[in-house]
Amino acid sequence: MSPFARGGALALVAAVAFGATIPLVQRFGVHVGPFATAALLYAGAALASWVPLGGATGARVRGEHAGRIVLVALAGAVVAPACLAWGVQRTSAVSASLLLNMEPVFTVLVARAAFHEPIGRRVLAAMAAIGAGGAILVLSSRATGMTVSLLGALAVTAATLAWAIDNALTRPLAELDPARVVLAKAGLGALLASALALVLGESLPAPGAAVALLLCGATGYGASLRFYLAAQRTLGAARTASVFAAAPFVGALVAVAMGDRPPQIASAVAATLCAIGVALHLTEHHAHRHAHVATVHEHAHRHDDLHHDHVHEPPFAGEHSHPHEHAPVTHSHDHAPDVHHGHDHDDTAERHS
Repeated sequence: MSPFARGGALALVAAVAFGATIPLVQRFGVHVGPFATAALLYAGAALASWVPLGGATGARVRGEHAGRIVLVALAGAVVAPACLAWGVQRTSAVSASLLLNMEPVFTVLVARAAFHEPIGRRVLAAMAAIGAGGAILVLSSRATGMTVSLLGALAVTAATLAWAIDNALTRPLAELDPARVVLAKAGLGALLASALALVLGESLPAPGAAVALLLCGATGYGASLRFYLAAQRTLGAARTASVFAAAPFVGALVAVAMGDRPPQIASAVAATLCAIGVALHLTEHHAHRHAHVATVHEHAHRHDDLHHDHVHEPPFAGEHSHPHEHAPVTHSHDHAPDVHHGHDHDDTAERHS
């Protein structure tokens, strides 16, 4: 399977898991403080990290990763969900969902600046298609008189910026065991958000709403993040975020099913544009001759991926993680900006299709 198809499928699963919870957070977070909501969501994510999902393994989380995990928890597990929780209570569920289209735009820009990930015409076209779909629905919603609070919209937009920073900070952690990364991030985020909720005297939800928010956190923030990290390993930060832009459309569809109805024509056009954008990612190819220097590192890998030909005694099949050495090699094959392909590009060497 193409690395773009494999990583894109993982990012799409993450998007569905997250997007479906957006209108549910609005419904069950009524009269609940934003930090209390964030604490419950990430407490659920921490609990979900113990559920085996199969597949992805990775290197161990070590003390050297502590500083980055703290920053990730602050941006992605405290600031972002609190802004989202506050914003969705002050705008419609459909509008709040679609405003999350700003997250991949911010993430692509940060990934380009921080990791020099190649952004070709295909990725730009995919982003434009998905973003245009979101814009159509927001504009059509305003035209029909649906309530869109400016403060609520700004809060949701602030959440997307915080999650974009989180995505960029998380990229170097994608090679670690995703379950342990989620546990560390979610556990720390839940503790910090709980402390802020207590200091601010925020109201707490009824038991039923609390359980519902925990389940939303387990699905939309725990399981989703694990699939997102697995996608980042293959696609890099920018492309994963761009495929993840399907999440707002999933949220909008769930909101429609719950009674928050945008115009039907606009919905059909937006859904079509979103599907085009995702299809552009899933069918992307990128191949050219490139060189790998000698290196020693640890990450999850297989022995059928053209880069790991070291010998195990006894032989080992499937994905596993341990420190290993790479000899210098120059070759050409279809690849995405994963841990082995962070090389620079020029116009003569690069080929996208």
